[in-house]
Amino acid sequence: MQEDSQEHFYNIGVSYKKADANTRGKFSLTKENQSSLLKLSKEKGFKGVFVISTCNRTEISGFAQRPCQLIELLCEFSEGTIQEFAKVSTIYKNQEAIHQLFRIGTGLESQILGDYEIVGQLRQAFKLAKSLKVTNAYSERLINSVLRASKRVKNETKLSSGTTSVSYAAVQYIIENLPDYDSKNILVYGLGKMGKHTCKNLAEYTKNKSVCLINRTEDKATEFIKEHTSIRKSVIANLSEEIEKAAVLIVSTGSDKPTITKEHIRSDKELLILDLSMPENVSKEVTEFKGVSLVNIDELSKITDKTLAARQQEVPLAEAIIETHKATFNEWLNHRRFTPAIAALKKSLENIKNDEIDFQKKKIAHFDEDQAEILTSRFIQKITTQFVKHLKDEDTSVSQSLQVINKVFQS
Repeated sequence: MQEDSQEHFYNIGVSYKKADANTRGKFSLTKENQSSLLKLSKEKGFKGVFVISTCNRTEISGFAQRPCQLIELLCEFSEGTIQEFAKVSTIYKNQEAIHQLFRIGTGLESQILGDYEIVGQLRQAFKLAKSLKVTNAYSERLINSVLRASKRVKNETKLSSGTTSVSYAAVQYIIENLPDYDSKNILVYGLGKMGKHTCKNLAEYTKNKSVCLINRTEDKATEFIKEHTSIRKSVIANLSEEIEKAAVLIVSTGSDKPTITKEHIRSDKELLILDLSMPENVSKEVTEFKGVSLVNIDELSKITDKTLAARQQEVPLAEAIIETHKATFNEWLNHRRFTPAIAALKKSLENIKNDEIDFQKKKIAHFDEDQAEILTSRFIQKITTQFVKHLKDEDTSVSQSLQVINKVFQS
């Protein structure tokens, strides 16, 4: 048990609440680095560890003796330093860490309230950790509880009603800031989840027939446009040529280094660039050109409308659902924590009972063993129930309780 080794469950990380896009980019983890981090955490003996790294946050959850052990892991596999982490980080422990994961999984901590992309990301993060055998019963039970709460929030509230996401906000930004947006050339570079959603939103909300898509893996782009025939496909070799034609460039390439630099753009060109990548994939130097406007995820996420106002009213309902599922998880957790102490007490009392019944059988003629068994079993049950109540009410250490039991009942 983690308590015996003085370990605690932590959630440490950086998010949009304290860290800007540039800083979050430093702590962002590629899939390869996530796997490497998890493998090293296993070698170091950390239990129940999983990692989530999105455009909004990078966080590690798991058991450790001190949070700095998890922080060191994050800094080892990202470009961020411990000093930078200290300035913008959040560190949650035990019940606070549990609560934080419930809020993340239900969309309450999303940069755009109720954005449910996080649910799939959380599920994938845990799947990766489990495949590397880094998870344990505690973290698996917790994630399953979070996902159940998330499903209820989605089905029983309007927290995710309407269309509000970063990709939707990108399209709304174009509509509000670009005259004749429905006829201007728009280039989408990168076909990850964000790129796909942006293409779909462009088709649905702008009716623009001049959208071009470029993806490094050409086969994926070919498959995508089969279902979205209004979008034209181009190839990576023609990137600069397509940028020259475009009034808007949307970048969602998911690289750990800039994929768009000054070299891609003519110095006197008028161009609106929306960078939906994390870390940012458009070099800041492009803003040296007077005609170039660069907008990142944080700026897009500030866009609010009636949908978000309606979602805000659903927060108390979502929080009530969280509390229900959190209570169920804690009930399981308490039972799991108390089991060794309860089992030790029962065993000690059963030994005393059996010894005493054996003694009385020899001493008393016609001793009613069945009746004695019933009475003593009831005594044991009542004592055990009181003991459980004591553990819960006093928040007593299980390890200390085991020591007391061994000392009191030592033969």
